[in-house]
Amino acid sequence: MAKLYSKKALATTKMLPKKETVQFLLNYSKALNIVKIGNKNFEIIAN
Repeated sequence: MAKLYSKKALATTKMLPKKETVQFLLNYSKALNIVKIGNKNFEIIAN
């Protein structure tokens, strides 16, 4: 077990999202509406 923790960590590769993924998340966040009534939150998707 000691050998596993003593090794140097491998260099992490930079992960970039696809353009379609970013566009999907932006569109989703634009359509999402959160309404607070009393002490409860309601999430409404306007599609």
